[in-house]
Amino acid sequence: MTKQLDLVESKTDCVFCKIVAGEIPCFKIYEDENFLAFLDINPWVEGHTLVIPKKHYRWVWDLPENLIGQYFAVCRKIANHYRQVLKTEFIMSYIYGWEVPHAHIHLFPDARGKIAMYPKIKRGQLSSEEGEKLAKRLRLI
Repeated sequence: MTKQLDLVESKTDCVFCKIVAGEIPCFKIYEDENFLAFLDINPWVEGHTLVIPKKHYRWVWDLPENLIGQYFAVCRKIANHYRQVLKTEFIMSYIYGWEVPHAHIHLFPDARGKIAMYPKIKRGQLSSEEGEKLAKRLRLI
């Protein structure tokens, strides 16, 4: 093991676990028994959403076999919802997971030409007003 892997936060320090527990607010888009989707507070594009398992897993590939298919089905459900609501054909997904040591999948609505590995134009942090307005528009609960 490398030293970098030893630096991974414990689930008690995990920002996403704190969001799931309601200790940190989020702009919720979708929730079921196993998964939560919310707007990224520092979006790369409008509607940039994070989809996470509620239980702490370090990597997407650590989810048990009985949940991994459900995870991607939830992402598909949200992506297809965004395609209708936002009138766009293109929803990019991205699995990286280094910034926050909790499994997560990014969904980027209509990101064509706007991002590659990182955004071309920094959008800035979502304000409470912007986040609530967008979450209300995109919510699938």
